[in-house]
Amino acid sequence: MPEFMFLLVILLPALSGLLVYVLPFKKEKVWHWFLEIMMILTSVLVWMIILNRPDGVFTLVRFTGDLAIQFRIDGLSMVFSGLVASLWPLATLYSFEYMTKEERRESFFMFYSMTYGVTLGISLSANLLTMYVFYEMLTLVTFPLVMHTLKREAILASRKYLYYSLGGAAFAFIGLVFILTFGSTSDFIFGGVLDAAKIGEKAQVLRLIYVFAFMGFGVKAAIWPFNSWLPQAGVAPTPVTALLHAVAVVKAGAFAIIRLTYYSYGPEFLRGSFAQYTVMAFTMFTIVYGCSRAVKETHIKRRLAYSTISNLSYILFGAALMTPAGLVGGLAHMVFHATMKICSFFCAGSVMYVTEKHYVHELDGIGKKMPGVMTIFTISAFALMGVPGLCGFISKYYLATAAVDSKDPMAYVGIACLLASALLTAIYMLSIVVRAFFPAKGFDYSVWDGIKDPGWKMMLPLTLFAIAMLVFGLYNEPLISFFTNIAAGLI
Repeated sequence: MPEFMFLLVILLPALSGLLVYVLPFKKEKVWHWFLEIMMILTSVLVWMIILNRPDGVFTLVRFTGDLAIQFRIDGLSMVFSGLVASLWPLATLYSFEYMTKEERRESFFMFYSMTYGVTLGISLSANLLTMYVFYEMLTLVTFPLVMHTLKREAILASRKYLYYSLGGAAFAFIGLVFILTFGSTSDFIFGGVLDAAKIGEKAQVLRLIYVFAFMGFGVKAAIWPFNSWLPQAGVAPTPVTALLHAVAVVKAGAFAIIRLTYYSYGPEFLRGSFAQYTVMAFTMFTIVYGCSRAVKETHIKRRLAYSTISNLSYILFGAALMTPAGLVGGLAHMVFHATMKICSFFCAGSVMYVTEKHYVHELDGIGKKMPGVMTIFTISAFALMGVPGLCGFISKYYLATAAVDSKDPMAYVGIACLLASALLTAIYMLSIVVRAFFPAKGFDYSVWDGIKDPGWKMMLPLTLFAIAMLVFGLYNEPLISFFTNIAAGLI
């Protein structure tokens, strides 16, 4: 397979979005279909690369020495790029119906499509420099999406997102510099690239820099105390918040941390050190903190935002265990959480689109009028809780098992955090479900007159997500086996 395919899948969605903005399409439906076809074509090309994985490295630009923009695909990039390619066409289809009430739709979809290409650039990066460049680009193309409505709260939220993201990237850049200085290469090599001869007596300094870089990349993964941008970004249209919470931005942060830990620094260098225990402590606190805030939050999207903050740190906790089993659990939750969370966000967005209600206490009795959406939301709620038979149970099981197998006393505390999180998740998710299907006695359903489930462009993605949660919950051995091979450095 020609190596230029790497560049094609990055440029195709970006150019498609630009054409939608520039070309004078006579009917909106025409450019809808054009964009959807381009998103599907991009995803097909991505899966062609995954299934026919080329061995070579595609060099786009070489600056000097080891500094180059390069692309290649290994096991980890197969996971992230496959996840993005599977979800993006469905998210785009959903967005067409949702955005009918919004202005400046062409500019919205231009940046939305560009984000797809930039996210693929992160996933297909062959070295730390390339990933960092696309990581910064991700901030720039998603910033206008957060600001899309141009309302005061959207502008304030976009500024906060920008400041936090650029600040985090600055700390991540420090990690890049130290890898270039003390590593044998900046390429991603499983097990790490640090050169013992160069490190000398600076091991502790390098571990401190790892903590800085972890927290820097962790800004996009919404780790405490750098998480407040995420709930505030909920003022953006639902397709954007779902993109931020499930597919691109937060997963890019988690993906970058896994790269940094397992492919640059190396778990052997970090395991048992203050660096490991520091980042593990932050992830465990964030797991409980996010769930606790979600229980108190009454705004639907902000409640789900705090849920994301908690669940993202499940992935980071798996990475922080720095064991093969921990990586398997982290990768499983990366994939499964993306499916669960994009489904729950799109369900919430559908309710808000149809009813223009934004708070939990306003949803009494909505289940009778929107049975399709609320049934699927209930499935996503059970999955996030970790009910057996759904995908959330699988990833949480592997994370808990990895913590036990690590024989690390601090990891045992992490298990307690996972259990507390499961309880709190049940509270903040089921409270919505109960209100929707079992309102107070004598509830007047006439308040929902004229309300019904949205059209097929919204319902089709939701249905497919619900099916995926069930399939992953019942039949996941091939995927877990694939993650196990990645964690063993075989792919």
